Amino acid sequence: MTATTPDERFYRGTIIRWHPGSRTGWIRTAKGREVPFATRDLQLLGSARGIGALREGLMVGFDLGRASSGLCVTAIRVYE
Repeated sequence: MTATTPDERFYRGTIIRWHPGSRTGWIRTAKGREVPFATRDLQLLGSARGIGALREGLMVGFDLGRASSGLCVTAIRVYE
């Protein structure tokens, strides 16, 4: 059995849209799928700056879940 690092638990993607006013955005997965997120509904990891670290073009790790509206991001891991 091999040990895994905590970073290997996350999918990889890029923030393609970020709306600081509404604190919502979209991540494009490595396979090209676009998945929405809202900061009120997710856990943000790896940044002392909080949501101030989020920006378009930022490569992040993320986890997925389901909401009534469909697939959504439940956690974002910022690699600083």
